[in-house]
Amino acid sequence: MTLQEAYNYFKSLKTKTTKKSEIKVYNQFIDILKKLENREFTTDEFQSIEVELGNLNLKSNPDNRKKFFKKALTQFKNYLKDTFSLTTEGYYTKLSVSLGMLFGVAFGVIMGERFEKSLGISFGICIGMFIGAYIGRRKDAQAKAAGNIL
Repeated sequence: MTLQEAYNYFKSLKTKTTKKSEIKVYNQFIDILKKLENREFTTDEFQSIEVELGNLNLKSNPDNRKKFFKKALTQFKNYLKDTFSLTTEGYYTKLSVSLGMLFGVAFGVIMGERFEKSLGISFGICIGMFIGAYIGRRKDAQAKAAGNIL
């Protein structure tokens, strides 16, 4: 499946549904496909992207369309990230904030032993979020400067 075929397919799916959650997934696919067409790729790279789109079996008729296409979108994003180091905007920020919260809870439990337990956990989560957001923003800025943002 070529990029243009996939783009047209998702445009047609978008017009056929009224569910906002499905439209959101279709819009994400459309946005990624549009940005991929504007990037400079070699012929082999375009072919590998088109093979991956074909492997996703997008034209199958699943029972739960939202779930199927959301899973396909995740697989496609992972393929782009692993193969071409391309990420979506805010990828590193989301990842770092969630990891910061996770480590913040652990830090908060340790600090909670010395102070009031609930205060330590909430303090740890806040500090973890701030540190994670800072690190994620820096990584996103580096990826944008390198041209690896879709």
